[in-house]
Amino acid sequence: MGMTITEKILAAHCGRESVKPGDFIEVKVDLAMGNDVTAPIAIRTLQKEGLDGVWDRGKVALVMSHFIPAKDIASAEQGSITRQFARKHDLPLFFDEGQGGIEHSLLPELGLVVPGDIVIGADSHSCTYGGLGIFSSGVGSTDLAAVLATGEFWMKVPENMKFIYKGAMPAWVMGKDLILYTIGKVGDDGARYKAMEFTGPGVRQLSVEGRLTMCNMAIEAGGKSGIVAADETTADYVQRRSKRAFKIFPSDSDARYSDTLEWDISGLDPVVACPSLPSNTRFVGELKGTAVTYVFLGSCTNARIEDLRLAGRIMKGKKIARGVRMMVIPATVNIYKQALREGLIEIFADAGASVSTATCGPCLGGHMGVLGPDDVCISSSNRNFPGRMGHKDAKVYLANPAVVAATAIAGSISHPADFAPWEDAAGEKAA
Repeated sequence: MGMTITEKILAAHCGRESVKPGDFIEVKVDLAMGNDVTAPIAIRTLQKEGLDGVWDRGKVALVMSHFIPAKDIASAEQGSITRQFARKHDLPLFFDEGQGGIEHSLLPELGLVVPGDIVIGADSHSCTYGGLGIFSSGVGSTDLAAVLATGEFWMKVPENMKFIYKGAMPAWVMGKDLILYTIGKVGDDGARYKAMEFTGPGVRQLSVEGRLTMCNMAIEAGGKSGIVAADETTADYVQRRSKRAFKIFPSDSDARYSDTLEWDISGLDPVVACPSLPSNTRFVGELKGTAVTYVFLGSCTNARIEDLRLAGRIMKGKKIARGVRMMVIPATVNIYKQALREGLIEIFADAGASVSTATCGPCLGGHMGVLGPDDVCISSSNRNFPGRMGHKDAKVYLANPAVVAATAIAGSISHPADFAPWEDAAGEKAA
């Protein structure tokens, strides 16, 4: 019996020729990640157990992302603990505020994770790196502490779900729409503790950034991980960023899956998740005219340069609707600088948006645009639970960056085709 890509990666990291769902294994980690929220707990756990040091300085990434610049004394203390630990152990992969950005965009951007890796992060959206053909998953801070000390962790091999997307990608449909459509079909726990493997011609048409977006939201269906098999597009992306050797693992034709779902996406339209679950989805046309008060273009899901370019092309020369506020937060410092060079920051500022340095910001109700009780927000982020972005009575819709930009201009949920031809907005992608 063959194995899936996930099973092959896990087997290669636990010294076995094969694994199967339900096996308990100990795997060696290629990179472990923590941020300013989760790393301090892991650091205190190490100290409590009398442990000092990390198993491999070059394989530990600490990224200041959630509450930077510090919004209050408590967040400043969190940052201080993380900085002191990084300084004490001279960690080369420590990224302070102003030096990195959101970890799930930063690590692929810098070539620190490559196909065939196992990456563990103390953050639920650590499944993002699966977009590069990596097994990656979120863990708790105490689990991270164990990995920091040993470079290993134990897990149960998950069952695999296969999602096949057939047909040509329609205009205005992105990776965000494919994953929202998927979550809408399977539900918020439809892939609980399963490896979600995304494949088919529709996925192969996506950029690496679009694949990262899909895997980012695997956790919103309860998935243990999300993964897209690496291909030529992946190899080109990685080789331009990393000097590390990597290995591409394809799934065998006779690999076992608990479920296989197949859809023709050629007739798909942008998908919007309504309050207050990512699975509560509608097509954008069904929600047209729904008034909003706040627009957020940011997060580890959709704040990469291709997202900002698409939004910028739609918003160029236009103003945000009266009564609507908009926050734009590029995911990393490098994306911010690229957006600055391309004139995108000026487009957003001229339209009336606030633009921030790279940070998670209001995605988790942290800062830089937290919602009040009467706010109705459309967001390019990944989670719309009650209270996620601020007050529990605020309502949050999730959408792709083109829908977000169009809604900012209209003041109500809108189809981007109403504001720009696809060929103009998509730029080189439409060529």
